[in-house]
Amino acid sequence: MADNNGVPRRKPVPRSQSSQQPLPETWAADLTSQFRRTLSTKRMNQLSSRPGSQRRRVVVDPQQQQPPSQPATDASSHAPPPLPSRAAPQPPQSEPPLPPPPSYSSLKYLPIVPTPPADPKSFRFRNMLLTLSATPCKWENPGLLDEALSVVPLERIYNEAQEESDLFEAEAQSLGPNTKAAWGYQDCVIRALLKWFKRDFFEWINNPRCSTCRSPTVAHGMAHPLPDEHARGAGRVELYKCANMQCQSFERFPRYNDAFVLLQTRKGRCGEWANCFSMLCRAMGGRVRWIWNAEDHVWTEIYSVHRKRWVHVDCCEEAWDAPLLYAKGWGKKMSYCIAFSAEGCVDVTRRYVRNQTEHAVPRAKCPEGVLAHIVQEINSLRRKDMEKKQRFQLNAEDMKEDAEFRKNIIEALAYDIGRLSPGGEDAKGGKGGRRSERGDPDAQKAAEGRQSGAREWVRRRGEGGPNNAAQDQGREQRQQ
Repeated sequence: MADNNGVPRRKPVPRSQSSQQPLPETWAADLTSQFRRTLSTKRMNQLSSRPGSQRRRVVVDPQQQQPPSQPATDASSHAPPPLPSRAAPQPPQSEPPLPPPPSYSSLKYLPIVPTPPADPKSFRFRNMLLTLSATPCKWENPGLLDEALSVVPLERIYNEAQEESDLFEAEAQSLGPNTKAAWGYQDCVIRALLKWFKRDFFEWINNPRCSTCRSPTVAHGMAHPLPDEHARGAGRVELYKCANMQCQSFERFPRYNDAFVLLQTRKGRCGEWANCFSMLCRAMGGRVRWIWNAEDHVWTEIYSVHRKRWVHVDCCEEAWDAPLLYAKGWGKKMSYCIAFSAEGCVDVTRRYVRNQTEHAVPRAKCPEGVLAHIVQEINSLRRKDMEKKQRFQLNAEDMKEDAEFRKNIIEALAYDIGRLSPGGEDAKGGKGGRRSERGDPDAQKAAEGRQSGAREWVRRRGEGGPNNAAQDQGREQRQQ
């Protein structure tokens, strides 16, 4: 007998012929078997009543599912029922099959998870960045920095910086009480140092002149550094041959990596220029970054306390706060721009490459997760001995700078979209248009207010030369 739910009822207790006759020996096993079968049938009924098609449908033989109608007393009838079949469930015919999961391989700008390098190419890139990160640490010797200041005309630098700082302050006050000066005094000190370094101190060398007859030379390959050159930090030596047929002598051009040796040689190319200038900026008390570019160029970044951000400085071009000089001005395509300092390492490519389509090169030296891991490794190495408060301050600066990079990318995208709009520059007949370099709003206002006195400023400082000064004077006379 069974109830409406298909659960077999309890087997009645057999009545003995006499009160002294004991129960059968198989009664306990039979009762246990019925109890297990009852629980199993109840569980199957609960699963079958659930809505949805994701449950496993178990196929059970109807003859095996029905319990016996009458209790049996022999041992053969007390055998346990067979277990339910484990056949695979059949999908329902009424519901369509589920679609395959989407592919995420084409999605971009997902959060980058730092991943340790695992292939030889990534290990080589890591070792190179670790070697480059040691360059700014060589500028932290106070004794050598004091010695470096002996070659800098400090009085001239400070006087020019004070004069320019007063001019920025006066311009800011003339624009309104709430206008901030374009640059502070410390920024003007670096600007004056940049001008002196470019015009009076360092010399650009492509092919050195022959030391014997002062004739031009022709490149003649590379040579091993001499013991004296190697001791002074020359990693490689370029060899040049005199173009004069009567001389034919060779000229050696060591590429020194020691900034303090460069104070005596005072010549080189962008590597020597950025190395020596960055060290002098550190000697003047500024926070300095040395920027390495994978496309064979280096430059400097200075932290402006007045603006609370990092400022691009290129001593080879005498460029100040012009991060798009290379992409927009030179038309150069870049992949990696890594900033190194004594405080850590930062990937600053997004400051100099805003348009990924026009000015970017594929970054194929390692995966982005590996690069993030290398940057974290260098930061941990440089900041492990710092105080907790200083580490928190540097981490806050890193997050602020990352937000600045995201803002740069958003502005570049918005500018490109605006050019495609009906009222954009392309619609007005422009050839793609060039984005105006606005930068800081207060700095832009101060720069606009300075246009009226720009000619007088150039003439007073003698920056335009005698010809430009005469032209400006004649133009003013004609206007009067």
